[in-house]
Amino acid sequence: MAGVAGLIRLRASNGSPGPRDILAGYDPAVGPFGVDILYPYGGAVFPPESIAPTFRWTSRVSGVDTWLVHATFEAGEPTQALLHTTEWTPDEPTWREMKTRSTGRPVRIAVLGVAAGSPRTIRARSSITLTTSPDPVSAPLFYREVPLPFIDAVKDPARIRWRFGTIDSPTRPPVVLEDLPVCGNCHSFSADGKVLGMDVDYANDKGSYVLTATAQDMELAREKVITWSAFRREDGQPTFGLLSQVSPDGRYVISTVKDRSVFVPKPDLAFSQLFFPLKGILAVYDQETGAFEPLPGADDPAYVQSNPSWSPDGRYVVFARSRAYDLKYLKDTNTAILTPEECREFLENGKTFQYDLYRVPFNGGRGGTAAPIVGASSNGRSNFFAKYSPDGRWIVFCQAESFMLLQPDSELFIVPAEGGEARRLDCNTSRMNSWHSWSPNGSWLVFASKANTPYTQLFLAHVDERGQAAPPILLSHLTAPDRAANIPEFVNLPPGAIVRIRERFVDDGSYVRTAEENVKAKDPAAAAELYRRALALNPDNIDALIFLGGLLSEGGRPVEARQHLAHALQLDPNSSTAHYNLGNALAAEKRYDEALESWQRAIDLDPKASGPRNNLGAVLLGLGRVAEAEASLRGAVEANPDDAQSHHNLANALSRLGRREEASRQWQEALRIDASILDAHRNLGVAMLEAGDLDGAIEHWEIVLRTAPNDAKTLLNLAAAHAERGDLPRAMQVTQQAASVAKMTGQVDMEQEARRRLRAYANEQPRR
Repeated sequence: MAGVAGLIRLRASNGSPGPRDILAGYDPAVGPFGVDILYPYGGAVFPPESIAPTFRWTSRVSGVDTWLVHATFEAGEPTQALLHTTEWTPDEPTWREMKTRSTGRPVRIAVLGVAAGSPRTIRARSSITLTTSPDPVSAPLFYREVPLPFIDAVKDPARIRWRFGTIDSPTRPPVVLEDLPVCGNCHSFSADGKVLGMDVDYANDKGSYVLTATAQDMELAREKVITWSAFRREDGQPTFGLLSQVSPDGRYVISTVKDRSVFVPKPDLAFSQLFFPLKGILAVYDQETGAFEPLPGADDPAYVQSNPSWSPDGRYVVFARSRAYDLKYLKDTNTAILTPEECREFLENGKTFQYDLYRVPFNGGRGGTAAPIVGASSNGRSNFFAKYSPDGRWIVFCQAESFMLLQPDSELFIVPAEGGEARRLDCNTSRMNSWHSWSPNGSWLVFASKANTPYTQLFLAHVDERGQAAPPILLSHLTAPDRAANIPEFVNLPPGAIVRIRERFVDDGSYVRTAEENVKAKDPAAAAELYRRALALNPDNIDALIFLGGLLSEGGRPVEARQHLAHALQLDPNSSTAHYNLGNALAAEKRYDEALESWQRAIDLDPKASGPRNNLGAVLLGLGRVAEAEASLRGAVEANPDDAQSHHNLANALSRLGRREEASRQWQEALRIDASILDAHRNLGVAMLEAGDLDGAIEHWEIVLRTAPNDAKTLLNLAAAHAERGDLPRAMQVTQQAASVAKMTGQVDMEQEARRRLRAYANEQPRR
């Protein structure tokens, strides 16, 4: 019997039902009930080189223990599989025959569920149709696998890896690039696949970009690295150069320069970063001349112009555009990754940011007038990540409510390249559709989605000559289950054209930059290791010496810290930061006079530095030199009004000087900036109690106790406030709690004071 591939069993030896028993009760005209086919999606189109999918379904009725998958074709015998599970993967001969018989013609696949005891009664049934396209994919994929959450990849970029291979292998394509100790981001190829460009962090320069000819064994060498920072370097504006794209002929690269983006980690595993550009213009690098030039028509600083993409003939560039925007809470203008605090207007306050798609003539780099693309602009949505079809007829782009990339509601739309009616593609999944790429023959679209898992997977959809996309197929065999796959790109090269990519540009500065990101991510141990690796390459890297010394001082290793800082000061005796960190190390050893000397030297070298002023003031306060402490701390606050600790320390000094109202204002300011400073809550509570604001005092002490419930002193203060309000039962309850905590923690004097107050409250209670 054709097509059965050994799957049909008329009746098993144990008496279980066979296909004939089940089909006896099967009426194809009856509609579906009791079962949902989860995958493949009905109407999906498979490429001729696809591997066998795993059919999966779920039953909504009880008592079903036997399933028949029944595939019928326009001609010939059916293919069937009898199962006791809710999934089926055809073996290779069966799938090969199914593809052959369904090429250009649909196959109907019914899933029928019965109970073994009554096989002729079908209790659950559903069906889908599938088709195999005569159009092959005919190109390998190059894509990136990233660990999640995103901050893990930033802290340890060596875990990111790149794969290159075809979709027809049952195993994952080989890894061609890994262990890159700097962050590598967006990549792109020329139309013939002979030129590769990739964002890299080289020499502590976020604008670095590597351009190289493709080969089986490729080297990313220093001489092949350019930097977008070289564009108008003299104006002092930083450039990160994200989302760059190589031109179809490989001569040019276009990127956003003078840019600023919201680029912030988020705690959600699936959507663990928020990224979108807020300002920037488009600039072009010419490999033949080595020149960087703005692209007229996409170089207006009043707008953010980003996310460029070339038309296949290189005549046009389509890009995302919006009004430029300055972050309200930005502190560090020279970093790519921002803090949630700096981006809170978008993370917490609900502010949106939307883009329109514009098209500008390239005109050999002379540009022209940019015009909005009808159907992908002025629609109340955010439109981004445009990709031309290889024949130049269509643009597929992403659309979401707001922002760019990695949006849960991002969906793929198609619009004529000249503009017109935009249509939502039928290949969209239920959650996040982005990072798409056309096959060189224009028949297939690969894209990334999070429909099934927080770890982004790759999907493939057939697109016909009318721009109609079929429901997608999942390329689950391409990616590891613990990695997110993104930036897939079909490359117009034969399989095996890229076997290995090795970096030859990493230096000590690369490790320093990655260490800085680990510091921001509050992982000092990882940062210290990276600084050590930088020093192994260059023992005189002054940044590594200074910042490793700072980390060692904070980590309780002041002697080792001083060794690195002494070396740094031999290299640069006028480094304010080195003197500051040396002062911290000396203070950790209680060598306060020397620490004060180092901090004062740091201040002399950098009068605007707030850190040494704050630490100097804090130590002076501890030494009882309160007036000097106030002067230093006031200078720290003036130098950095957003430093909560300086405000807190200044409040402590003012309180010691008897200026309680001023102190209260400084504690309030400290808590406005950072509400987690428990000592500020404690001290402000005391000030409020003395000022007669019992409710305010209680509020601050209760905040302390939510974080530190075993704080006996704060418990006693809280009890005193309740007693002052006349609530003796509550005062006694809290005082008893304080006594228990003091006893548990061995605070004998505190326990005795609590017992004394309990007796006093007990004597006072009857009189009240």
